[in-house]
Amino acid sequence: MAKKATNSLEGVDGLSVQVNRVAAPVREQVFDQLRQAIVEMRLKPEQRLVERELIQQTGVSRTTIREVLRQLAAEGLVTTIPHKGTVVASPSVERAAELYEVRAVLEGMAARQFAERATEVHMRALRRAFDGIEKRAKSGQANSQAMIEAKKHFYDALFEGAANGTIQDIVESLQARVTVLRSASMSQPGRIPKTVEEVRAIVEALERRDADAAAVACVHHVNEAARTVFEAMAAADDDAA
Repeated sequence: MAKKATNSLEGVDGLSVQVNRVAAPVREQVFDQLRQAIVEMRLKPEQRLVERELIQQTGVSRTTIREVLRQLAAEGLVTTIPHKGTVVASPSVERAAELYEVRAVLEGMAARQFAERATEVHMRALRRAFDGIEKRAKSGQANSQAMIEAKKHFYDALFEGAANGTIQDIVESLQARVTVLRSASMSQPGRIPKTVEEVRAIVEALERRDADAAAVACVHHVNEAARTVFEAMAAADDDAA
């Protein structure tokens, strides 16, 4: 049996890439790993992504790297700055506000539709997803990628029970940028316990089939996350001043 050829190198700070040349297409692997490094904030906002270094680190062609960077730009995760090159995008307060406004509308609508449409199977899946969030929060893994994944499972269950494919498609198109902001929010001191209680309120309203209360709880949760991120951005600006 032929051995699976891999390439694993250290180059760009915060990025460790392993390319398996007999699994998924190489471009897809590089894209997934760069995307994950940005979402997990191992690649920091405004960090330069130098093509030459990425080529050396991954062992792929310049054409592949440029295609990957174009994909990341389409998701709003990187941007090109004149005389500086490609950098990890740093969301502005205005853009973050827009994303949170969209989230509040979509998630509030999804909660309302979940209350009206979800089966008992969906309800149990939502409760299990919340239990996963609570477990992570109590286990000391609250600031880890595991907590981010637990939140993702919760929203997957919410959208599945809402049975609205359009909402799910729109949210998935925003997912990477939302996850970056979610990481920033949950990294703030004291945010994790509040998150658990806010999500608990959503789940309990849905279990009562109270569509209005569930929608209000969802919007409140998004607004509190937004407030936390904006406070962190303001503090960062003060530190830089």
